[in-house]
Amino acid sequence: MSNVVWSIAGSDSGGGAGIQADIKAMQSFDVHACTAITALTAQNSLGVEAINSVSTEIIESQLFALEADMKASVIKIGMLANVQQIQLVAAHIARYKSQWETPPRVVYDPVAIATSGDALTEEDTVDAIKTHLLPLVDVITPNTHETQILTGIYLIGPDAVREAGKKLCSLGVKAVIIKGGHWDYPKGYCIDYCWHDDEEYWLGNEAINTPHAHGTGCTLSSVIAACLSKEYPLKDAFILGKAYINQGLKAAVRFGEGIGPVAHTVFPHQLEDYPQVIEAGSWLGDELDFMVPDDYNYAAGFASIEDDLGLYAVVDTIEWVALCLKNGVKTVQLRVKDPQSPTLEQDIAQAVLLGKQFDGRVFINDHWQLAIKHGAYGVHLGQEDLNVADLSAIQKAGLRLGLSTHGFYEMLRAHNYRPSYLAFGAIYPTTTKDMTGQIQGLEKLRHFVPLMQGHYPTVAIGGIDLLRAPEVVQTKVGSVAVVRAITEASDPAIAITQLQQVMDGK
Repeated sequence: MSNVVWSIAGSDSGGGAGIQADIKAMQSFDVHACTAITALTAQNSLGVEAINSVSTEIIESQLFALEADMKASVIKIGMLANVQQIQLVAAHIARYKSQWETPPRVVYDPVAIATSGDALTEEDTVDAIKTHLLPLVDVITPNTHETQILTGIYLIGPDAVREAGKKLCSLGVKAVIIKGGHWDYPKGYCIDYCWHDDEEYWLGNEAINTPHAHGTGCTLSSVIAACLSKEYPLKDAFILGKAYINQGLKAAVRFGEGIGPVAHTVFPHQLEDYPQVIEAGSWLGDELDFMVPDDYNYAAGFASIEDDLGLYAVVDTIEWVALCLKNGVKTVQLRVKDPQSPTLEQDIAQAVLLGKQFDGRVFINDHWQLAIKHGAYGVHLGQEDLNVADLSAIQKAGLRLGLSTHGFYEMLRAHNYRPSYLAFGAIYPTTTKDMTGQIQGLEKLRHFVPLMQGHYPTVAIGGIDLLRAPEVVQTKVGSVAVVRAITEASDPAIAITQLQQVMDGK
């Protein structure tokens, strides 16, 4: 996929929003930004003094030039100054989606009212937006005021936000991100909402008190567009956009006499800049009163692991558990996927005993009840298991908990539970499990590790063999989990020795 992103938007002569902010944000995420300018605004840090619309002929000439040579994987749309511009851009987008070999995705930031409160589009454009543009939009990113203009719904609480999101989807958009920062609920917190594929995602963080927030809307939508062009799932683009904004607000400074722009920095690598994933049991979830908390104590977390897990063997039989432990592997996971296996409990009990015999760390995948019953060292769960497993029972039994994560959103969701370790995957395609749409690659792993290694032991898993292991280890991840690299080796004992040498940097 091409990492070319177009921005169809207005120019901010003050350099804080519009095209200028779009280019800076996209460059921070290592994509190439192309532009089609719709308006030349005369503005500074004190406000907008004039909006000079660009003719449809000039906009169209920009679009034709880009299409001929630099097609976009994602198109971000910002300010469209009048009905004619909306109709023109919509017509071109409709053609791209029907004729291009790889149709572009469209991210629309409906710049109706700027953060400063200045009206930036004519009132008669709203009907044109709904009629011509919204049915072509993949992701819309309105703030509170823009949401109210487009839906007529006032955002006075979570239920109203949900209702507004569904109303926007009924107008044809495929996904909605309603930006926080304007509806102050709960007080002192910024809450953001996403609706996509019949799933909702809520993010929250303490409001960052700075007056210098010009361009936050343009920036967020541009980061989302950049991340989508790099094949990040929308929920990951959402969370990265928020982290980038939080980081930029903390670094924002004034350049004129009025409001300064959000700062453009780098890919966010500090956990404190990331928002919290809001769900049941977290105090923000309770405060918003839209989920029923369970009795799991988030604050306490799970039993800790003193050091890195090193070479981590994931195997499906008790014979493999024994072989790995006997050959010096200190971390082993028994992953029996058939819950009807007649020897399941016997195998788990034996795996636990082998772990104690060889002073190893044996984790049981999925079957947490039997792991508790037989006193296992730990349990490994997937994201889907978090909704059904009795986390309180695992916690009270003193078992370690490892969690699988596939991307930034799941990583931050897992962080809510304060597990014993985090596993990132799949790093490469694997034949042992269908990971369609969940391949992370080394680039993402290089981002995951510094974010989390100060808080948890980190594990990379998925498609890692002896040839790939050295480049995985170079990311400084604390553990490499392997499956076929041992079980399909011609000599498993030699394979273990070679993998251990890679882990030791030899």
